[in-house]
Amino acid sequence: MKKAMKIVGMILLIIAVVAVVAFGLYWHHNTHWYDKYEKALKTAGAVEKQMILPNGNVINYGEVSNDKPALLLIHGQMSRWEDYALVLPELSKKWHIYAVDVYGHGESTHDESLYYLDVNGDDLIWFVNHVIGEPTVVAGHSNGAITAAYIAAYGGENISGVVLEDPPVFSTEGEGWEESFAYLDTYKPLHDWNQSEKAECWESYYLRHCYWGQLYMSDAMPGIADYAQKQYRKSPDKAVQIGFLPSSIWYVFEYAREYDFTYGERFYDLSWNHGLTHEEIFSAIEVPCVYIHAMENVHENGTYLCAASREQAERAVSYIGDNCRLAETESSDHVIHTVHSAFYIEAVNSLLQK
Repeated sequence: MKKAMKIVGMILLIIAVVAVVAFGLYWHHNTHWYDKYEKALKTAGAVEKQMILPNGNVINYGEVSNDKPALLLIHGQMSRWEDYALVLPELSKKWHIYAVDVYGHGESTHDESLYYLDVNGDDLIWFVNHVIGEPTVVAGHSNGAITAAYIAAYGGENISGVVLEDPPVFSTEGEGWEESFAYLDTYKPLHDWNQSEKAECWESYYLRHCYWGQLYMSDAMPGIADYAQKQYRKSPDKAVQIGFLPSSIWYVFEYAREYDFTYGERFYDLSWNHGLTHEEIFSAIEVPCVYIHAMENVHENGTYLCAASREQAERAVSYIGDNCRLAETESSDHVIHTVHSAFYIEAVNSLLQK
């Protein structure tokens, strides 16, 4: 009996040790998520640069230089140019890459007078004409895709094609906006935090009020938010990390350190479009286009858990016309260039044939 109990004890000890090691590896993997980004940037040979425009604005960007055709990459909300790191090594085999920080993000100019679609778009058109200086395919993600659409529509002869990666078409100009996931999960909490006394850090406030947390982990979110606040208090100069959760949930906290939260207010009050409509922008695109749509996902309560519905995507493509191809992923993951990198790279490379 004692021998059997000893064996059982040894088995339980081994299980406990394996569990601790496995959890440690999981924690390490989550908190070192950016290591693979740094490795990819080094592999691609990306170099960070800055351009001061004649108007005094600064555009910060990463460049992978070679003799290939030019590709301009424009990130989405609360991100920065390095978010494209994981696809740069493969893309750079066929493209000379320029990946920019949009205004209010990263190390580009932070000035709330610049946080409009056409203002930033016009400066990026200047960037294409005076820094790149040759025919360029422009690819944008999320609201960066709407900026890419603006550049494709009004950028002139140096724009040779455009890739629109899951843009929030029509919703970000008011169509069902206050019922959309983006509004409920990001812009409403962001606005409320901006208007608050900021008794807790943004990361903690977001986790306490984020829509996905209310839908799927409502009981756990207060404790997770408290943990984030403790991490912030320990290291206020570092991004909050939550090792017991997948980094895909909180990695954006790293980028938020170089994000002007006033930028988000332009989406909360729908002023970012600056009087332009998505219909007129998309209708003005004449260059070859690939519209990448993340598969439609609707919660049982009726909320669209996606940047755009299938109907909205098809409507946007119809405005562009026959020179636009709609490609749809097999999941609703919004950051397609990371989650479906091969799919994304194929879509971008398809414009080489155009």
